[in-house]
Amino acid sequence: MTNLTEFLGIAAERAGDRPALIYRDAPVSHAELAAASRRVARGLADLGVGRGDRVALWMPNAPAYLAAFFACARLGAIATAVNTRYRAIEVGDIVGRSGAKVLFCWPGFKGIDFAGILADVDPAQLSGLEHLVIYGEDDAPVATLPDIPGVKSVAYADLDAAAEMVEDQADAALGCAIFTTSGTTRAPKFVLHPQSSIADHALEIADRFGWQEDGVTILQPMPFCGVFGLTLVTAALASGRTSVVMPFFDTAEAVRLMHDYAITHTAGSDDMYNMMLGATDDPVPFPKFRYGIFGSFNAALDDIAERADARGMTLVGVYGMSEVQALYSHWDPEAPLSQRRMGGGLLTSPEAAIRVRDPESGKLLGVGEPGELEARGPSQMMEYFLNPEATAETITADGFIRTGDLAELTPEGGFIFLSRMGDVLRLGGFLVAPAEIEARVLDHPSVSDVQVVGATVGGRNRAVAFVLSDDAAAFDEDAVIAFCAAGLARYKVPARVVVLDAFPTTQSANGIKIQKAKLRAMADALDGNG
Repeated sequence: MTNLTEFLGIAAERAGDRPALIYRDAPVSHAELAAASRRVARGLADLGVGRGDRVALWMPNAPAYLAAFFACARLGAIATAVNTRYRAIEVGDIVGRSGAKVLFCWPGFKGIDFAGILADVDPAQLSGLEHLVIYGEDDAPVATLPDIPGVKSVAYADLDAAAEMVEDQADAALGCAIFTTSGTTRAPKFVLHPQSSIADHALEIADRFGWQEDGVTILQPMPFCGVFGLTLVTAALASGRTSVVMPFFDTAEAVRLMHDYAITHTAGSDDMYNMMLGATDDPVPFPKFRYGIFGSFNAALDDIAERADARGMTLVGVYGMSEVQALYSHWDPEAPLSQRRMGGGLLTSPEAAIRVRDPESGKLLGVGEPGELEARGPSQMMEYFLNPEATAETITADGFIRTGDLAELTPEGGFIFLSRMGDVLRLGGFLVAPAEIEARVLDHPSVSDVQVVGATVGGRNRAVAFVLSDDAAAFDEDAVIAFCAAGLARYKVPARVVVLDAFPTTQSANGIKIQKAKLRAMADALDGNG
């Protein structure tokens, strides 16, 4: 098992004189990244951060994000990811429940009102916070943030000016990263990974995906705060090949970078590839491209692999989730299109194992028989942080993760992902529990009950809320949507909020159940819901 300090050494040795990163057209060497992580580690230690402490990273993609991540590993601390799209309710929940002592942020990034968001956070959720680390670029003045009782602000530049830390508390078995994931509960669960799962999974991807070949350059458009983005960038580091990092995805900029840096590989959603292909009329727009990893999140783009193939852009389906990381499995880029357009694939690690179980009978199923996928391997999480009940429900006695995904085994030892088994939604490329959105809608005084389902709206997967109201005649849909927008990330905000007289229900052996399938059909049939 490899710790993350050892990982940086392996990555640097494999890279030779190649840059680790290119960020805003400037190279960053492996030595520079490692040295920055040692300086930031010393700066964090001076703030009182140590083994087991949580450090929340509310930042976009930047070398500073990675420096802070590896600094936490050197200290034995836990980096807790916070999406820059999150609003006050979400930020407060993650910072508060995780017990973060330090919060990194980049005020003013993309015009996001970080100060206003923090001002709206319940002060009780920030009671354990001790320091705000404020980052900035382009010699812009460091933005001011609201005064929070008991919390001191420090500039990232001050941490980065500290002497390099020689001491090293990195340990392969220590928790190092928390990702938030949605399940069936109101609040997201905290997926805790050890250093070994992050490091060893990245090294195995480097060995299995062909990324150590000559000429490989990898575009990094996915946010590091998500397991997809962090897996991709650590795998590129492990391969010793250069990553071209985007602070955020912009179609025109992505197309420019693809050409300027002869990008050979990238990863992203079907929407991302659709936008890139739509930005150019060239029959073969990216001649140096070898293959791209993609996730199918938008049902309206189920032909994206075919359209990409027709223009010389090979796409490869994969499988992953926060609990086992992204790229847990993948199809061979040389496989027939009919296969690699699917989610799933062959297991990345030779030490990983999968099985499919009938959720009703508990019987293990054979090839071609759909059931719930169970997965195990060196890339899996330690636990749901501070949630032993959820951990026990998800990890079997023999160490498999119950994924909640419908899949079927293939003859060659892989699997095909079919769908989510429950009602979890894919919105904006993220997995979102309807309960999260329902909780916000239900907080509006005009709503007495709510059910949220997914639907294709304006060509994208969106949430649609069906509600009951004590005063249906006076119900104001726009007001409820605005209320949701004030508290949730944009991609979680319902496209429509529709008032009903009653939810469709059915009587079952276990009582009355709401018919989600009928609600989904109603959502898909709505006129003008974009």
